Amino acid sequence: MTTNEFQVTGMSCGHCEASVRSEVAKIAGVEDIEVSAKTGRLVVTASAPLADADVIAAVDEAGYEAVRV
Repeated sequence: MTTNEFQVTGMSCGHCEASVRSEVAKIAGVEDIEVSAKTGRLVVTASAPLADADVIAAVDEAGYEAVRV
């Protein structure tokens, strides 16, 4: 298992969290997703290493911006 943490900007509510969670969940190998609009924190746990670009692209698809921390 690997865990990657990202800072997401633009989220303000539970719907924002759900949108990010939905897009990130489409990435192969993702096992768990923790996302908080309050802190802007996204933690992705996967069965194998994930490319940061894949997670960032998924967050972008949801309408937000993410950077690895």
